[in-house]
Amino acid sequence: MSGSGPLWGPATEGAPDPRSTPPAFDPAAAPLAAVHAARWYGNVVAVNDVTFAVGPGVTGLLGPNGAGKSTLLHMLSGLLAPSSGAVLIEGRPIREHPDVYRRLALAPERDAAYGFLTGREFAVLSARLARLPDPDAAARRVLAMVDMEDAADRPIGGYSKGMRQRIKLGAALVHDPRILLLDEPFNGMDPRQRLHMMTLLDGMAREGRVILFSSHILEEVERLAQRVLVMLAGRLAAAGDYRAIRRLMTDRPHTFSLRTSDDRAIAARLVHEEVVLGVQVGDGELDVRAADYGTFTRLVARVAAEAGVSLYELRPTDETLESVFSYLVNR
Repeated sequence: MSGSGPLWGPATEGAPDPRSTPPAFDPAAAPLAAVHAARWYGNVVAVNDVTFAVGPGVTGLLGPNGAGKSTLLHMLSGLLAPSSGAVLIEGRPIREHPDVYRRLALAPERDAAYGFLTGREFAVLSARLARLPDPDAAARRVLAMVDMEDAADRPIGGYSKGMRQRIKLGAALVHDPRILLLDEPFNGMDPRQRLHMMTLLDGMAREGRVILFSSHILEEVERLAQRVLVMLAGRLAAAGDYRAIRRLMTDRPHTFSLRTSDDRAIAARLVHEEVVLGVQVGDGELDVRAADYGTFTRLVARVAAEAGVSLYELRPTDETLESVFSYLVNR
């Protein structure tokens, strides 16, 4: 998991519930922020009173279809003005300070390139629009970054979906932005292309860039992003490290798998602990349901020692992003 920068939102430390009101923070201290941002179209509310800030690293943007993810990305990129509230880059409203576009890029979900252009021509055109001093050199650099050198002189209209995704990313990267917004960037990519893209984004995050990407494939987000924003019906349902969000779900038991030298002996002791809700002994495996993550992980070593049992492994079995997302969507 890449990136160690801050992410503020409903699931921050000390919050009683993963969907509680976000704590106060200084938007000027964040590279990218939304403050009570909303967007509506007539009577339809696409994004509703969203407040968060994103720091360096990779952040995943999740939500079912129609949750407001694309609208939010378009607001953060300056393509859409908020109907109320604000989106900020380094504390400044993006639409009032167009110079911030030199530090920002968006790769939208929909294709937006003329099919008759070659990949190289598209990259050069993007560099010229960014007023770079050497557009040809900038195009060569990003074509190599996105592994499109071999197909650079073919028309984009003949590209596969995965190739079009990569050339869009190359065009977005041509002016070396510090903030990168990606809408479903892995759509249509084969496994090799996805691995290359993940490696590229991970390396950029390690350089200190701010990367926010949306995806409907939880495995991609879990693999690449340690922090998430979860949108539901236009609202921000949760934000932060998804493992921390899971541990704040106090109304849902935590499950663990244990490997020990004597499963039955430790199980006999665990059932008497107040935090333990259930114990099941299987073939070479001990499954435990506990009411609180921290309390159980602290007591299990003590109980094992008292029982004279060696504890080989303690593994949470429901701390996945899929578990967190399913909980939030179905709650």
